[in-house]
Amino acid sequence: MPPYRSRRRSRHPVSNRSVVAFLLVACFGILFAGCGGTPPEEETAEEFAFTEDDVARFRELVMGDETGTSATLTPHLVVEGSEEAGPPVLDLSQVDSYNAVRSGTSGEDVYRVTNTFVNVRTAPQVTAEQLERLVKGDAFTVMGFHDAAWAHIRLANGREGYVSTRYIAKMTSEEKLAEEKAKFDGQYFVNFGFLNIRKEPDAESEKMGELKGQAIVKPLSMDQVWARIPFEGKEGYVAVQYLKPFLPNFLVRQESYDLPVLHYRMDQEGMQDVLVKHIGRLKQEGVNIMTFKDFKDLLIRQEDRDVRFEPKSVLLGISGLTATNVKEISDILRASGVRATFFIQTQGVGINGITEQNLLTLVANGHDVQSAGHTGDDLRSLTNAQVDLEMKQSRKLLEQMAGRPVHAIAYPSGGVNERVEDLAAGAGYLFGVGSSPFRSFERSQLLRMPSYQITSSMSEEDVLNIVNGQE
Repeated sequence: MPPYRSRRRSRHPVSNRSVVAFLLVACFGILFAGCGGTPPEEETAEEFAFTEDDVARFRELVMGDETGTSATLTPHLVVEGSEEAGPPVLDLSQVDSYNAVRSGTSGEDVYRVTNTFVNVRTAPQVTAEQLERLVKGDAFTVMGFHDAAWAHIRLANGREGYVSTRYIAKMTSEEKLAEEKAKFDGQYFVNFGFLNIRKEPDAESEKMGELKGQAIVKPLSMDQVWARIPFEGKEGYVAVQYLKPFLPNFLVRQESYDLPVLHYRMDQEGMQDVLVKHIGRLKQEGVNIMTFKDFKDLLIRQEDRDVRFEPKSVLLGISGLTATNVKEISDILRASGVRATFFIQTQGVGINGITEQNLLTLVANGHDVQSAGHTGDDLRSLTNAQVDLEMKQSRKLLEQMAGRPVHAIAYPSGGVNERVEDLAAGAGYLFGVGSSPFRSFERSQLLRMPSYQITSSMSEEDVLNIVNGQE
């Protein structure tokens, strides 16, 4: 239990000694949970001894100065190897990528980088000075196409430059693709080193000028051989064989998902029998059962090409895990040949709870280990600092012990609002699971995904109706 929970005082006075003892146990309990290794079985928590210096230090933190003014405690986790106490140090390198995955395709002229990187230059040529380097997923506004090879862009910081059109694409949905393509109807580019402009539609006609290679032109009219184009306030003719329709790259992405989340809370009585029956019926009906890792992998692939999940699919989430039921539930799923996402509340992780070996076994069996927060408190009732600690602490502990990235959190009690959602994004999560009972959601809702809370009173038919959209 983290230090901030000590604010929930009873109506009876508590001695300074009791407060100190409470905080000693709480703080060292967090440190002990974060060790990541499994101590020898004969070693128990009672064998830890605290020195007089330890007690004095915590007394100073709790009691403050001699006037009795209490010090303000900011809950924290001490991460092994760090120089001082503070929030857990996490790998946040995927935050921008996850933000790009969650972003929609809206934006009249918004394009994204599709290559590993692309250089922004001061002029439309490879020898021009480099202004910035954008990486895959970065968004910007295309102000226009200088030619078929270079786009004039404006960055979020207001700077303008040029990027190669080979490495950018307009994100769009299937429904909008035809509309987006129609914007470029009738535009062509010179698919040759240069192209002569003639006064008449005749190869022997007087030359008026020429178009550079990659130049974009919109003919006034054209036949099988010649295209009539505007040129310096006049009209001229160019050979059609050297023109090619111009169209920028488009990346078609799925924007909405009809993918119900079945969330089983296994701390309810009778849920193990219910899980066995439900999984058996779902498999019998040919339902594709996915983990959140499966869904993440699909979304990452959708950043490069148009791929879809199988029809009649569901996401299976398991929470309410304890030291006494985690192995039994794992055995049930293994016997059924089904993989699931296990949402772990990390306050219950340790030698007397869900052990590191339990987590490693789940991973070895193909399951997905994700977060259910640390203490189980409704995040909406906590301060920003407390929410940040809950999310980061839980993610850090699970990644250390399970050895796998943690990218999803099932909000305790389903508690999520815009503030919690923003903090989850900053803590490096791609998914956040609430408790709204809906089967469909938009890409922009990946941090507040709806889910069906499955109870012991629900029959196989009830769950099947959810899958089939007949609830």
